[in-house]
Amino acid sequence: MNGALRSPLRIVGLLLVVLGILGAVSGRLTYTEETHDASIGPIEISVKDRETIRIPLWAGVLTAIAGAALIVVPKGRN
Repeated sequence: MNGALRSPLRIVGLLLVVLGILGAVSGRLTYTEETHDASIGPIEISVKDRETIRIPLWAGVLTAIAGAALIVVPKGRN
């Protein structure tokens, strides 16, 4: 792995560590999805659905471990 690829791998690794820790601590991801059901002339009816995704503890831990591995992986041969 050359020096040009090393920095992006560390950035991805750091992001995975942060996301893994957040996923393990919170255990869920909530987002709002807006759908437009009907539009009659100037009147528009929309519905907002709040969705929650459960994140298993093991998934957060494995994500953090994978990120840490990307950060500390040796450079390799040139």
